[in-house]
Amino acid sequence: MTDLISLRGLRARGFHGVFDFEREQGQDFVVDVQLELDLRPAARTDDVVETVHYGELAGQLVAVISGPPVRLIETLAQRLADTCLADARVRATTVTVHKPQAPIPHEFGDVAVTIRRERP
Repeated sequence: MTDLISLRGLRARGFHGVFDFEREQGQDFVVDVQLELDLRPAARTDDVVETVHYGELAGQLVAVISGPPVRLIETLAQRLADTCLADARVRATTVTVHKPQAPIPHEFGDVAVTIRRERP
């Protein structure tokens, strides 16, 4: 059985990108994560210690987004997935990193990378 916790639209400023100006000026990144885990223990006990505290997870994810820069959002997505999987209860995670201010010289709605990682 797999249950889901979703956190969508988490926004933080980061300094990621291939171009120097992206790494100097920074930009907003928007992240969606989905955690796959068994939520029955939390439902049974009604105790937050039996689940992933999504408020604390949000803080950890923001620390990654605003932390050391990387060139690719693929790398950022992997770091975020690793953060989600640090909790042994999480069996798998899907992470989407949106880069709404990507330096694309054309009008666009969104650019994003989505990865799914499972615990080995």
